[in-house]
Amino acid sequence: MDVLQEHLVRARASGGVFARSIAVAPWGLRLPGSIQLAVHAMIQGHAWLWTEGDDHPLELKPGDLALVRGGPDHYIAHEPGAHSVAPEDFRSQHSADEIEVDPRAAVFLCGAYRFAGDIGAGLVNVLPPVLSIPSSIDNPIHGVVALLSRELAHVEPGRQTVLDRLLDVLVVLGLRTGLECSANAPAWFRAASDPRLSRALQAMHEHADMPWTVNELAKLSNKSRAAFARIFQEVLGQTPMRYLTEWRMAVARDLLQTQDVALADVAQRVGYTSLYAFVTAFGRYHGQPPGRWRQHGLTLPAGMLDH
Repeated sequence: MDVLQEHLVRARASGGVFARSIAVAPWGLRLPGSIQLAVHAMIQGHAWLWTEGDDHPLELKPGDLALVRGGPDHYIAHEPGAHSVAPEDFRSQHSADEIEVDPRAAVFLCGAYRFAGDIGAGLVNVLPPVLSIPSSIDNPIHGVVALLSRELAHVEPGRQTVLDRLLDVLVVLGLRTGLECSANAPAWFRAASDPRLSRALQAMHEHADMPWTVNELAKLSNKSRAAFARIFQEVLGQTPMRYLTEWRMAVARDLLQTQDVALADVAQRVGYTSLYAFVTAFGRYHGQPPGRWRQHGLTLPAGMLDH
């Protein structure tokens, strides 16, 4: 299991509303900033996408994909600054456009995605407010968008399951592309492709419950203890044990926020041999004991969601 996969599994991403829209100009759609991650793919025609207060709208052409993370409201329309309405009003205004597709009409896909816990939020927060992924024949995203469009245009057995799986693939490919292109990609993502550190990182992420030592992690990396510790510090900006503690705390928060798991089980899953040791470590790191953290549904500031 690679490190990104471990984050995706723990993020438990879930698709919400997903629709294929057809609209003849003039048209405009306003989407709320409460959507944690919005997905837009252009099928036919073109559109413009911008966020509240943004003076640089993005043009979308057939095959283009855009990811928009939560924050200000965002808009997609036939031209920049066009009057835009809420989804329910948009559907009402353009219901006739769905009956017979005008070759001049814009055809596009819109989806909404949500990620669970701090680990999921950390994945989304490293993306830019709007991520544009232009169409490319050799990019697998192009094929997924084409399949999604076909499934949405035809009602066939198992349609919803196919749509759910394709949307999952589309979002993962978009996230991967976004992380690869982002100057703000988390250190673990960059380090995961470093052959000097990848095996140790994978071990820590996949088996947070193991009693890792720097010596054991160095052996996995075929390095001396001193060389491994030095390289780790240079690439990730912290010691291996500090990184491991932060990952364990991230997993613990995730379990406390999203699952009904006893504190003793949480402690065991994140590598603490006793409940007392876990409670002490959690309190030292967060300033709150884990029981109170769970009770009040606390979260970390966005800037701390790097793991």
